[in-house]
Amino acid sequence: MADNPKPLADRVALVTGASRGIGAALALELAKAGAHIVAVARTVGGLEELDDRINATGSTATLVPLDLKDTDGIVRLAGALHQRYGRLDVLVGNAGLLTTPSPVPHIEPKHWDEVIAVNATANWHLIRACDPLLRASDAGRAVFVTSGLAWMARPYFGAYATSKAALDALVCTYAAECANTPVRVNLFSPGQTRTRMMQTAFPGIEQETLPAPEEVVKAIVPLCLPHCVENGRLYDFREGRFLSLRPPS
Repeated sequence: MADNPKPLADRVALVTGASRGIGAALALELAKAGAHIVAVARTVGGLEELDDRINATGSTATLVPLDLKDTDGIVRLAGALHQRYGRLDVLVGNAGLLTTPSPVPHIEPKHWDEVIAVNATANWHLIRACDPLLRASDAGRAVFVTSGLAWMARPYFGAYATSKAALDALVCTYAAECANTPVRVNLFSPGQTRTRMMQTAFPGIEQETLPAPEEVVKAIVPLCLPHCVENGRLYDFREGRFLSLRPPS
């Protein structure tokens, strides 16, 4: 971005979970790159704070208070984007839910259903609703935030791990389907980051030792740019590189 400080000028970027943490930091970073931000989250106060910060960069935002379990709301949002812009240039599925850690046999069914609904099913609905908009862009880019827990099989995180493993499979399949289009679709694993979710999941970790969201999101931005050619890949922030998601052919 050094050569072109506004590589996303005149482009529209939708970010879910944008009221705090990685989502808010990424929305602000994309705004600095020139994008108009469609900020989606449940927390109105957090969205309003983000709006002030985006306006200070000289960019603009549309605030969308929405629970991603509201499927009809996702469809309405896509319809509004179609009417207003006719396309979507960047889609970032960042919103995630982590329930109370529990042994698999003791996971409450309502907690299981909610985690799967937010972390996996909602992203499927986003893809369904936004796919025509991404294909209408000359360089549609979609990035979904996953977790190393999807493949680590760490005890007590069964619901969250399953939801992220499902997300990985969904996104890689969608990426393969987009291979011959202008759309590029990738996964991003931030690793342990200084967020509220991380503090809840691992209260014993000193948060000050973890990278801040503002640092992590700088590695997501390249996946959102028109010149990104990667597709169906997983970028691991801790490793600082793309990791293979497919076995050797």
